[in-house]
Amino acid sequence: MKTDLKTNIKFYQVSSRYYCPENEIELASLTRYEKIPATVLESAEQGAREAALAVANVINECVETRGRCVIGFGTGRYVFKVYDELVKLYFADKVSFASVVAFNLSEVGTTDDEDLSLNQRITEHLYSKVDIEPDHIHALRRHNASENTHRHCKAYEREIIDAGGLDLVLCDLNPDGSLAYNEPGSARNSACRLMLLGNESRSRIAEAFQSDTAPKTAVTLGIGNILSARRIICVAWEEESATALFNTIEGKLTDLVPASFLQVHNDVQIYADLDAAMRLTRISYPWKVTSCEWNDHLIRRAIVWLCEQTGKPVLKLTNEDYNDYGLSELVALYDSAYNVNIKIFNDLQHTITGWPGGKPNADDTYRPEREKPYPKRVLIFSPHPDDAVVSMGGTVRRLVQQGHEVSIAFQTDGDFAVSDDDMMRSVLLAERLTKHFEGSSFKFIEETLVKLIKGTTTTDDADTLRYFKGSIMLSEAMMACRQMGVRRKNLYDLRMPFYINDPHGQGKLTDADIQVIQDLIVQVKPHQIFFDNDLVDPHGTHARASGAVMHALDNLKGEPFMQDCRVWMYRGQWGQWDVDHVEMAVPMSPEEFGDKREAILKFHSQIHDAPFRSNIDGKLPWQRSIERNRDLAEKYQQLGLATYEAIEAFVQYSFLNNNPD
Repeated sequence: MKTDLKTNIKFYQVSSRYYCPENEIELASLTRYEKIPATVLESAEQGAREAALAVANVINECVETRGRCVIGFGTGRYVFKVYDELVKLYFADKVSFASVVAFNLSEVGTTDDEDLSLNQRITEHLYSKVDIEPDHIHALRRHNASENTHRHCKAYEREIIDAGGLDLVLCDLNPDGSLAYNEPGSARNSACRLMLLGNESRSRIAEAFQSDTAPKTAVTLGIGNILSARRIICVAWEEESATALFNTIEGKLTDLVPASFLQVHNDVQIYADLDAAMRLTRISYPWKVTSCEWNDHLIRRAIVWLCEQTGKPVLKLTNEDYNDYGLSELVALYDSAYNVNIKIFNDLQHTITGWPGGKPNADDTYRPEREKPYPKRVLIFSPHPDDAVVSMGGTVRRLVQQGHEVSIAFQTDGDFAVSDDDMMRSVLLAERLTKHFEGSSFKFIEETLVKLIKGTTTTDDADTLRYFKGSIMLSEAMMACRQMGVRRKNLYDLRMPFYINDPHGQGKLTDADIQVIQDLIVQVKPHQIFFDNDLVDPHGTHARASGAVMHALDNLKGEPFMQDCRVWMYRGQWGQWDVDHVEMAVPMSPEEFGDKREAILKFHSQIHDAPFRSNIDGKLPWQRSIERNRDLAEKYQQLGLATYEAIEAFVQYSFLNNNPD
């Protein structure tokens, strides 16, 4: 199995010159807005290797000059990639840990949380695999209600001082902008202390330990302790870190982004992959810091940005606007603002189509989808049963109405998204049914439901309850698909192994998962495939489900029937494509948008209460999704294009050569 196919999605957008400049002068120009040195690599794997080499160099230098190296080791999931690379360097005789003194930055939970130990995780990934002396390892203890945690924290700080202070802190940047477990609001001079954890931190811990619950507290070195280290190496991977990385490197000092305090340290190095660095000026807006290698995508991005800055639609931009905002290169390249405006306006106009499956008997030269074959076999992958409806319900409705054979594959049953209250509602209904239709076929169900009502269920009942909850959501999905006209026989319950076989729905993606997807694709032989690209889903289901699709496509790309298949990515529950990324925009009228909402409302278990409610506005994912549909339509209107009630957006995934153009 290939380790990472996600780079095929966005890597084509970025010239290597913007993150890997040829000389120091060009680097200085590119990073003029950056307040912390950052090394950007193509992938997390490459970034982890570079970070590990930097750590090894610090160890070797300190041991040579001082006889030992004192390191504060982070405990977040991003940094474990670096630990794996350090182990490789150790076995390659590039570094020794015999003279390393280790201090863990954090520990989570209380003494009651027996299965949760960050020290154990570091030991498994690093300490047990290298030659570090056991008595050189220092770890914070989990606390209990009667313990004087403050006294323990002060003793831990004295141990660091007695060891000569920290030569290096190796940590990762969390998506909420925190370092270690210093939550937003942590002061610049904060010391080692007990922290009350926020929802995002608890979700990360629950996923890391594959646990239904997560501790409410952690003991952690403070921002002041981290800043006292002589050197700091921080790593950030994946798109979910992009906003935090931008705020850390280019933002203002603020306790709302504790990592921004790294700006005051004189020896910090951040390592990031392209996904995490996507919001940095040199990656996202390179024309502000250097001359550009202009291509169609970058020109469109620049013009959309210019419209935002000036408040003008595309066709009203002037030569003066281009000059005032540093885009005179484009005027010189196209001779006038008018020529650039027309080009980009047409490019944007050509993304809009009311025929997502292609319009028969029409010139498809400038349409996102080709005319033939017609009708098409369309296969849509939905990570949870509600994702396809919430994210692209309007498009599904159009495809069905326009005569295409639409199939939807539910990759998981989404049982974890069904609340106990909704389960109880269904239990009460089932209780009435079992009493009315007495029979042996209901006996097992009745016994389980009675235990649930009485609150006496055990871990032995977990699989049964998961099946009940998953059945609720799948039944709702069938009703929603019926609303959109998708035939029952074209709905597939894939029950992917990574989800169904793991007690927490967070198992590792394996060849068995990929085979499930491949078998269905071979069975349907689709002309169009849609799959989800909401890779920042906090539960991780979307990333695993999408990864399985990408790997299956990679395996099947040599099949003859796949040569006539186009693959589109959608977003909605957890994000939206930027306008300059959009390659197909499917508009909806007020009536069509209303139909989509009606289909969403079939998911009774998700309408009023579901996991992952926004901490900012309290809204549920489906509510944010339909707002994004409206926002995108408004964005197109502001650019001077037609006015629509809402728009769903798609980006093509070019799997045949794994290099979208």
